[in-house]
Amino acid sequence: MTIPTLVANTREQQYRSRLKKTISTISQAAKMSQGQYGFDFAGLEGGCSSNGALDNPENIQTICALLNGTLTGATFVNKLSDLKVGDSKNYSITSSYLKGLGSPNSSSYRGYILSDGTIFAFYTGLGRVNACSMPLGESLKSVYLTGQDFNLSDCYGFIDVNGVQLPNTEVSCSSGTNSLNSSSCVVKNDIKYMTDIFPVRLHDGIVEPATAAGRYVLRTAN
Repeated sequence: MTIPTLVANTREQQYRSRLKKTISTISQAAKMSQGQYGFDFAGLEGGCSSNGALDNPENIQTICALLNGTLTGATFVNKLSDLKVGDSKNYSITSSYLKGLGSPNSSSYRGYILSDGTIFAFYTGLGRVNACSMPLGESLKSVYLTGQDFNLSDCYGFIDVNGVQLPNTEVSCSSGTNSLNSSSCVVKNDIKYMTDIFPVRLHDGIVEPATAAGRYVLRTAN
């Protein structure tokens, strides 16, 4: 096995593992909040306060309060674009999915840096208008990409499994279509496709990939 192939395989495994772990961590945080404080993503009653790090789940129902009350070892970031890549460049992302929702820039997101360096980010408007709920028995479909579903219109974010480090680019299909209504997407173990940004949707007590590429990576993670 050549050195480039070994490096690519190591990176792929790390990205898959981080995605699976982060989705589990945030989903469990929502379930824990439901048990301890009586609300999950479906019970959000507003956006985070101006300093979300101070939101307390005992007196306010925001996503910041939910995560403050359930996550350990995580650091709140009020504006992701303030993070630095290297010594001077501000953190930014490239994502066709998030661009399609009208919020392609990291300045549109707040988030938490988890203890392993992974970034979990959410749209600043999450919880301001509608709670994040999906009808029982429904599954996430590409129709939600358009924002046509009222209850999930602002209930999105992304996971950066590589933290502030590059490439900060959305994972993509090497073959097939990046639609949740199709099962044709495959993500080749290649730096062009297997990248570090994974758009997600949040609803009820669940975080799940919002693209077919993200779903494929999660499904094939060990």
